[in-house]
Amino acid sequence: MTSPVPQPMFPLQSALLPGEVLPLRIFEPRYAQLVQDCLAMTEPAFGVVLITRGREVGGGDVRGDVGVLAHIAEYAELGMGLYQLQALSGERIRVSEWLPDEPYPRAAVEPWPDEPGPPVTHERIGEVVDRILALYQMVATARGATLRADALAVEPEVADDPSRHLYALAARVPMGQADRYAVLCAPTLAERVDVLTDAIETVSAMVEFQLAAEED
Repeated sequence: MTSPVPQPMFPLQSALLPGEVLPLRIFEPRYAQLVQDCLAMTEPAFGVVLITRGREVGGGDVRGDVGVLAHIAEYAELGMGLYQLQALSGERIRVSEWLPDEPYPRAAVEPWPDEPGPPVTHERIGEVVDRILALYQMVATARGATLRADALAVEPEVADDPSRHLYALAARVPMGQADRYAVLCAPTLAERVDVLTDAIETVSAMVEFQLAAEED
């Protein structure tokens, strides 16, 4: 087992999933310092976790213990301590201990790969795809639009990796942050399929209700 290592952390109001792009505009001095410290690393990266309650500014926030490691892919120094970043979220991480915010949030983290569990077949993922497409079709029909055939297309290397494919599908479902965080926290692939399926059903029911209300 990998020992936890200290990591700069960036708590956000949204739950980031592996494979997503994170654009950031940095203006707070402490986060400018975080960026500078990250850029000094061999592989510049920082942890991202969801703020589950409260707001990070001013303290008093409650932070999730599961997140992702965001790798800085591009950056621009804009002067006066301002930075423009684009980071790519990678592996899932788990916080073992929060460290003092000196001067920015830090935590001891460890990688959290998918735990062993029942296998998830391409057919099972296909069922998830069908549910999402049915949701999209519901909205498209109500709006008089045509659903694109490649609405859920992913790169071949993503399609061949069930874990990456599930995260990519989850990122395309318009669900709330709590549901996104639940998808991220699912220990196994099989459990992630179940959590994502439940979230899709919830969103579909909400959309159906809203569309019915618009017709009244």
